[in-house]
Amino acid sequence: MQRRLHADQPDHFAFTAANRAWAEAQIKKYPDGRQASAVIPLLWRAQEQEGWLTRPAIEAVAEMLDMAYMRVLEVASFYFMFQLQPVGKIAHIQICGTTSCMICGAEDLVAVCQEVIAPKAHQISADGNFSWEEVECLGACANAPMAQIGKDYFEDLTADKLRGLLSDLAAGKVPQAGPQNGRFAAEPAGGITSLTEFVNAKIKLNASVQLAEDIGDSVKRIDGTEVPLLTPWIDKAANGAANSGKTPPKAAVRGKPANAQKPSAKATADKTGVTKAQAQASSKAKPPSKRNPVGEATVAPGKKPRTMKAPRKAGADDLKLIKGVGPKLETILNTLGFWHFDQIAKWGDDEVAWVDQNLEGFKGRVSRDNWVDQAKLLASGGETEFSARAKKGES
Repeated sequence: MQRRLHADQPDHFAFTAANRAWAEAQIKKYPDGRQASAVIPLLWRAQEQEGWLTRPAIEAVAEMLDMAYMRVLEVASFYFMFQLQPVGKIAHIQICGTTSCMICGAEDLVAVCQEVIAPKAHQISADGNFSWEEVECLGACANAPMAQIGKDYFEDLTADKLRGLLSDLAAGKVPQAGPQNGRFAAEPAGGITSLTEFVNAKIKLNASVQLAEDIGDSVKRIDGTEVPLLTPWIDKAANGAANSGKTPPKAAVRGKPANAQKPSAKATADKTGVTKAQAQASSKAKPPSKRNPVGEATVAPGKKPRTMKAPRKAGADDLKLIKGVGPKLETILNTLGFWHFDQIAKWGDDEVAWVDQNLEGFKGRVSRDNWVDQAKLLASGGETEFSARAKKGES
């Protein structure tokens, strides 16, 4: 099935300030040079903000991650969870139509959507509030038939129950997610046979439904007003201090108690019996070595290539003709002292390793896109397939 961008597109997209902060926090999860790994979370956030993925949103995400627009479009068009066309203002209804749900009445749910919302999938209702589609298995087979509405699953549905949900949503209500026939979760329809302590404890909602109930925004779009806007990998103490405008104590940022006492110079630094003073003296005697994640000493990789303080009189080469070098990377290369194809063409393995480690935010690009071989061809007056397209303005 071909998935294309919708014909009608807005002129602009921008994350809200809070959503942009959230997106930047996602990017920090990944090592330098691997920011593209955040493409799916950022696209999802853009969709949750706008309801669907617009071309300007895809391009904005690409620019944040320094990716080609086409690469991000490939991701957006591959995954069916991304909506490439407008959806209803209140909710987009996704009816599971795979085997278990189909046997248990999914076709009746589709008929309700055709009757109440619009005759065809992805059409928006006359009032602009709803849209719908049939999707592949959503993994709630024990609670068939079911639908995903907004962020949550609505399970054990009937045609009448779905009509009721749509009526409640249209009236501005937030219906309770989860099973719609009184089941706690996915226990047998005849009643719970194990984990009966949950019944004895009078827990009415399973954990997923309880969270949806607590938040109360299962169909609400993420507009940046969510509080607190936290990410698990950012220390809460540091984040709280940032929100209050105060600088957190360094110990708190590092995850250490802020009031931790410093060991005395005579105290042993570790179980080897070496004192703190001895450890300090030893560290001054030898330059500190870089360490890998398991603590083993490593040698700083590579050898710095020969550089130039400025380009030759004829002017700098257009390094953007090398596939993988954009305007930002060209600026970084110039700052490091690289202006010409023949400079890059002379790099050996050690020089490549050094440059790969010194490209701020783009580590590994030299090896990944094989800049040296490209530069050799360009330095000799030849062209690569990419440089030929770039000169025509097609890249």
